[in-house]
Amino acid sequence: MTPSRSWLSRAIHTGAPGAVMWIRFYVGAVFLCEGILKFLRPVALGTGRFGKAGIPAPDFFATLDGIFEIGCGVLILVGLFTRLAALLMVVDMIGALAITKLPILWGHAPLFKGESGWWDFAHESRLDLAQLCGSVFLLLVGAGHYSVDARLQRTIAADAAPR
Repeated sequence: MTPSRSWLSRAIHTGAPGAVMWIRFYVGAVFLCEGILKFLRPVALGTGRFGKAGIPAPDFFATLDGIFEIGCGVLILVGLFTRLAALLMVVDMIGALAITKLPILWGHAPLFKGESGWWDFAHESRLDLAQLCGSVFLLLVGAGHYSVDARLQRTIAADAAPR
């Protein structure tokens, strides 16, 4: 087995059942929609929101985040390089929680005036936490049986089989 094929085999490996497609559908669809919304509603969800949250270079980072959410959302939906896409979205969700939601606990969240404490944090971060958990799940188990990753895995195994 060549080194690149070995890397590819490890990256796409999945032994998860086909039902994982439901988690992929949910996680991928939300990332895809949120990424698109960063461009459709830049003041509320893109550059404006990033600037209000105190993120430097909000034009650059909102655009980058939107592109990553759209790209990774599509990859997760079809189950292609799912683990890599999920890893990138884990980082994305940790950043979103740290920058926009954790300040709610401390009572100084620029995006959420007047909201502070545990219950406001739990309420405002519910989607971010669900996306984080879904992404971690996909990172751990892979795309599942009904995915491009699984099909590639079967093709690689068949090619590597002795003839």
